[in-house]
Amino acid sequence: MHYRQRSMLFAAPFALIIGAAAVGASADITVADLDRPELLIAALFIGFVFGTAVEQLLAAMRKRAWQEENRSRREARRSNERIVLGPWRPVPAAELLRPVDAADQLRVVVRSQFTIQPLLNKSEARVFRELDSIVIGCNSSWQVMAQVSLGEILRSADPDAYSCINSKRVDLLLVDSNCRPRHVIEYQGGGHHQGTAAARDAVKKEALRRAGVGYHEVVAGHTTPSELRQLVEKLVDKPIAS
Repeated sequence: MHYRQRSMLFAAPFALIIGAAAVGASADITVADLDRPELLIAALFIGFVFGTAVEQLLAAMRKRAWQEENRSRREARRSNERIVLGPWRPVPAAELLRPVDAADQLRVVVRSQFTIQPLLNKSEARVFRELDSIVIGCNSSWQVMAQVSLGEILRSADPDAYSCINSKRVDLLLVDSNCRPRHVIEYQGGGHHQGTAAARDAVKKEALRRAGVGYHEVVAGHTTPSELRQLVEKLVDKPIAS
């Protein structure tokens, strides 16, 4: 604001001279005619307008030159930084501390403590024992496995699709005499449908369906032992008589 005011004050005398000359040239007026008030006012007005336009043009040119100079300085500074720093990407501290090979992992494991935890909780273990007994009774060559990783029983040519299921697990898996996965039994406890559990189950269910593996649910407090037996008898192949 102050700069603009100073520019206007600087341009005023110059503008008056240009305005007077312009009026005189256009109307064939001499300097003596400037005693007439209307001509003096016209000269002042034209001079003011013309001087303002000239000053704005000069200010725009100075601003453009200043921007070009600053842009050149920034580009030169960035070029120097690239030369000094090189193409290397800064490595976060978390990556520097993460074990990257077996030797690093071993060092981390050696200085840590581990404890065991049950593979199944009490409710899941009860269903597992019941299911295992029924399956063996239907066909002794079939087996029940617990907490099986989908990455171990499913394959996909699409690496993105495989990564979606690789770390997911199923509660109980029925395999046939050739250890081929045939059916999955998911135990839905009281707190199962919390957070994103439903979405995770949908991913598992769709992947298993596409692979031809059956998906079934046992719901706590709803599925009775007799219903579980009826389900298993439908799923397990009858043994071939020799």
